[in-house]
Amino acid sequence: MQQMTIDLDFEQQRPVVIMDKGLTGLLDTGAYIPVWTSREDLLVKKFGAKKIADNVGFTGFGGAAYGNLYKATFQMGKIIYPEMSIIANNDMDVPFNMILSATMFQNLIYEIDDKNHKLNVIIPDDESTVRDLHLEDRDGNIVVLCNSIAL
Repeated sequence: MQQMTIDLDFEQQRPVVIMDKGLTGLLDTGAYIPVWTSREDLLVKKFGAKKIADNVGFTGFGGAAYGNLYKATFQMGKIIYPEMSIIANNDMDVPFNMILSATMFQNLIYEIDDKNHKLNVIIPDDESTVRDLHLEDRDGNIVVLCNSIAL
């Protein structure tokens, strides 16, 4: 079992995780799909994201929303998401770069320590720090799959 602690932005009232490359992400335990909320050109320039599809529909933000689907590699502490599927939707004015979905932590144990501004994550022995998160379209429904990748 591995354990890691990641700082939360203490200036935010919500759990905003401080990630690599100056990136911040709101940990939204109700979110299903990771969403990029900043400018798309930043996603491409800073993370080498590749656009996969335009105008992809998804639910969230109180109803239906649309965004462009990308693949990009992100790191959060020891956890690496190579070529992770993420939908870019910058229609919001929010103080973070992305929404971290609960699905990103599938089969992991995590605790939001609001008092000390920390995100504590336990990676069980049968899970990896390298995560494969991708979206699939199954008969018009987007399904999020997140699994460990063997090292």
